[in-house]
Amino acid sequence: MSFDVRAARADDAAAIGQLEAEARAALVDTRGGNALLAEQPAVHDWTAVIGAADRRVWVSTIDEVVVGYLELITPPSAGTGVVQQVYVQPEARELGFGDYMLEAAIHAIKELGGAVVESFALPGDRDTKNLYERAGVTARKIIVSKRLTS
Repeated sequence: MSFDVRAARADDAAAIGQLEAEARAALVDTRGGNALLAEQPAVHDWTAVIGAADRRVWVSTIDEVVVGYLELITPPSAGTGVVQQVYVQPEARELGFGDYMLEAAIHAIKELGGAVVESFALPGDRDTKNLYERAGVTARKIIVSKRLTS
């Protein structure tokens, strides 16, 4: 078996789209998940995202099969890079793919002159929180909300 983390290519777009659909389905009815799904629409053209000047995308593969992805919104000079999405299929977790993709994103931010990496984890999503904490990315604020209309 061969394991790899690499920059996404245009021919990865369909596989990333399938993984995004899996990730979004897993968020339904989780704490904060429905609100996130409403606020952050699905990407409909991963080929455009992969080729965008303000984005970087990495994939994790096992024997050339894409099992995870990370999308980074790149920073303006001396600014903040934002990990917009990160997902690894459950059966491929515990192999370090999330860690390696996050390391690649942090390296890219530094190369682009960025000074900060930011992202988010939903309440109760211990796996994502652990991923960020292993990389030294810690919470600086927690946003709370309540819908006031019925």
